[in-house]
This record gives sequence, C-alpha cells and structure tokens, in this order.
Amino acid sequence: MTMFVRRQLLAAGLALPGLALAQGRARPAPRHRIVRVTATPLRVPITYPFGGIAKPGAQVACYVEVETADGLIGHGITCIVDVRLVAAIINITAGPLILGEDALDHEAIWSKLAGALMDRGQTGLASHALSAIDIALWDIKGKALGQPIATLLGGARTTCPVYVTFGEASLDKDQLVAAVRDLRKRGLNRLKMVVGNGRRGRGDRAGLIEDAARVAIVRDALGPDGDLYLDGNCNFTLPDAKWLADRIASSHITMWEEPILQNDVRLMAELRRDTGLALAAGQNEGQAFRFRDMMLAGAVDYIQPNVMIGGGFTQVVKIAGMAQAFNVPILNGGAGALQNVHVHAGLANGGQLEWHASWMELCRKIYRNIPDPVNGTLTVPDAPGLGIEPDRDAIRAFAAMPWPAPRQGDL
Repeated sequence: MTMFVRRQLLAAGLALPGLALAQGRARPAPRHRIVRVTATPLRVPITYPFGGIAKPGAQVACYVEVETADGLIGHGITCIVDVRLVAAIINITAGPLILGEDALDHEAIWSKLAGALMDRGQTGLASHALSAIDIALWDIKGKALGQPIATLLGGARTTCPVYVTFGEASLDKDQLVAAVRDLRKRGLNRLKMVVGNGRRGRGDRAGLIEDAARVAIVRDALGPDGDLYLDGNCNFTLPDAKWLADRIASSHITMWEEPILQNDVRLMAELRRDTGLALAAGQNEGQAFRFRDMMLAGAVDYIQPNVMIGGGFTQVVKIAGMAQAFNVPILNGGAGALQNVHVHAGLANGGQLEWHASWMELCRKIYRNIPDPVNGTLTVPDAPGLGIEPDRDAIRAFAAMPWPAPRQGDL
C-alpha cells in the first residue's frame, strides 16, 4: 500500500492494522527532562604557578549548570570574552528555550539553539553560550550512561600529550627563563609563549624587536630538544608577521598560533607560504565552514577547534572529522584541557592539549581534585561525563566578588 493510499484512507476515517505508523511515531517522553539551566560569570584571582614568580592576576569564566528532572546535573564552561554577557544570553534566552527538552538529545538541542542564537551565521558570544550548554549536556550524557565522554566519542586512547602555555606577556625576560627551567624540571618540554602583547595591528617596530629577543631567550633556556610554540592572539598585520618570522627563524618555532588579524584566511596562507612556518588557528571560531575555508586555502598546518567556544562536543567532533578528511592535524588551543581532553582522547585523530598556566589555576579554584600532566601527558579521568566535579561553595564565593571596571586586555 502506498503512502498516498494510506493517507487517503486515514482522511476518510478508515483504519487498517498498522496504519497509524504511516503518520509517524510520536516523540517519546523525555528520559532526562531539563528543568534548570543557569549561568554564572566568575572572576577568579590567581597566582602564576611556575618559576617561583608568584605573580598575581585574574582569570574569567562563565560556569553553566544544566539539571534534569531525575536529578542529573551537568556542568559546562566558556571563557576569553566578557563572560557576564555570555551568562546573560544563557539565563535570558538560551536556557529557557531548552527547558523540557531531553538532555540526551544533543543534536536537537544544538540545532534549536543555533537557530535561535546564530541563525544567519553569527558566532561571537552566541557560540560561547551554545558551547557551554553543550558541554553540560554531554556531561549529563556521560553520567546517564556511566561512561567518560571520551569513551562515548570513541575511546581512541586514555592519555593525551600536553603543551604548556607559560610565557605570558606580563613576564619579564628573567621570569620567562625561570619559568622555563621550572617546567623542564617537571618533565615538560613543549612550551608556548605570547608574542604581540596586545599591539593589535599597530606596526610597533620596537615591540617586534622585543618579541624577537624574548623568543631567543626562551629558546636558549628551553634547549634544542624542546618544542617552542608561539601565540600571536591575532595581533599582527601580514608585514609585521613576516618581519618577526624572519628574525626568529633561528629559534626553530614548532608552531605559530593565530598570527594574523582576525584569522584572515588569505593572509595566513600567504604568511605560511612565504615563511615556511607551521601555522595554527581556530580556537575562537564558532562556525564549521571557517575551518573548511582555512584548510581549503592552505592557511594552516593545524586547526584548533575548542569545545568551550566552537560549538561544544557536538560541533567539534564534526570539525575534527573534516580535518581528518583534509589530513590536517587538530590541536587544542584556547585553554580548556580538562574539557577538550575528551575530544583528543576519544577520536583517532586527536592531538595535543593546551595546559594554560593561568587558566589551570582558575580550574584549581573551582573544580575538585583535577589531574595534573605527568611526563608531558594527561590521563583522561575515568569517572562518568567530564570526570571532574565543581566546588560549588567556591563558585558561589567567586560569583559574589565585585568586578573592577573593564580595561583592555583584562580578559
């Protein structure tokens, strides 16, 4: 019997055995119905942890919880932007939209939120909000099924290699050297430092000269056997990036992350072609097509999707699959080692994690018993979901702390 005939019989009020199936099955009742979604902006005082420097600072995060009617609570997180605005998006718009949904239906929820928050291709704060919620949903999924997220994603391995982002712009040259020596003693020899120092597109020749000197000092302290990565934080015009690349050639840079303003695909491709440096980008991208365009243009040697920013696990897994089709490796950039470890351990083409010195100090303040890398590798927690749990008393305390007036570079 054709579908057309079935519909005509139903319209005429006639019933045949099994005819109701032609209308499609009703969606089952939610197994883990979402009853609460809350987002909390945090500004956490931290102290720089390496080299005996004890330099005070602060890190920010938007902490998110999703709770189900049967008592499961998943938590997610995002960072880098003004997290107070991300929290407002979640508490006012995104959270209420998914109340009543089944927390395990991550594709349905992702599509619903993407349609509401970035239907015309926008990303920015909306992508951060969606990502934090998606992480919490996958934490619930792992807890509901009794498995780490890495296992649910494929269980390719139980450990991941780590590189340490240690070389912050606020450290002077002596402090950089002290931090490198401390890290080497800890068995860590894949290190990343910042260049550019917020001089976004300013063509500051004195700053470029200082960058080159800092890179040379770090390479000397690290020794010839260590991997030295740079993070440009999208600060450089193409001419300035080429100038610096020429001056640091003898330092044997393993990878330069986000060297060019706005991750301009065309200019990154030219920088890569003309300098021979290995480039990476993507930690701040919220749309999958941006990764496609970077790889099609030959702009990068590594892509860096981050579950805290790039659409959570739901989208990052798809981006990683696209990278595998292009034979382009993936790396974690933009912090979030405890979240991104599940991607890089779960998938066969997983790569290195970023152990961001200051961000991990924030994590030590808001999570309980987080693991540390041993001999340059991080072991995936074997508890269900993310495998880490928040310290809610600490989160409440940091949420109550006053925020200073915003200033450039405070995030």
